[in-house]
Amino acid sequence: MLKPEQVEQVLGQAEVRQVFKASKLGTIAGCMVTGGTIVRGSGVRVIRDGVVVHDGKMASLKRFQEERARSKKDSSAASCSMATTIFSRNGDVLEAYETREVARAE
Repeated sequence: MLKPEQVEQVLGQAEVRQVFKASKLGTIAGCMVTGGTIVRGSGVRVIRDGVVVHDGKMASLKRFQEERARSKKDSSAASCSMATTIFSRNGDVLEAYETREVARAE
């Protein structure tokens, strides 16, 4: 019996337009979704100048004051804010991904 294989799937990308500091929440990144779909609770990695700087979890995903489950490109909800534990700067790319277990073939 082989252990399941961990497969990573990229869900979407968002470009950081502005970074805000909130006393209770930490760092909030104001983003524009540039590709795919950003899903709340997914893993997020910060890509700066083509290099992965940090990898972590998304704390929340909002559109204005409203909590969102997902935010897609080419929709009215293409701009969003993400509360993360990840340090980010203007111009960074946040890449959302999820990891799934896939059964191995014998």
